[in-house]
Amino acid sequence: MAKRKSAQRSPKKAPAKRRVVERVQTGVRIEKRLLKVLKALAEYHDITLGDLLEGIVLHVFEGKRPFGEPSLEVIAGLKKVYGLELDASDSHRLVEEA
Repeated sequence: MAKRKSAQRSPKKAPAKRRVVERVQTGVRIEKRLLKVLKALAEYHDITLGDLLEGIVLHVFEGKRPFGEPSLEVIAGLKKVYGLELDASDSHRLVEEA
C-alpha cells in the first residue's frame, strides 16, 4: 500500500487558522485489531493516532464522512492485513472473554 502521489491530491487550500486546544491522556480500551488498523492508518497519513481519532470524531459529529474513497481502499487493505472482520453492525455488541 503505497502512499498517494502528490499529483493525485486535490489542489491545496489556504492554510486554516490553527486552533489551540488542551489535550489529555486517556486510558481507553479498544479492540486489538481495530487499534492496529487505526495506528497503521495514522502512520499512512503521517499523523498521530490522536489526530486521526480527533478528525474521525469531528467529522462524524457533523454528519460528514471522515474518509474519501482512496482512504477507504487503504482501510480495506489494512483490515485484511490485521484480520479485522468487524463492521458497524458489530458496534455496541462487543464483549471480552472472561
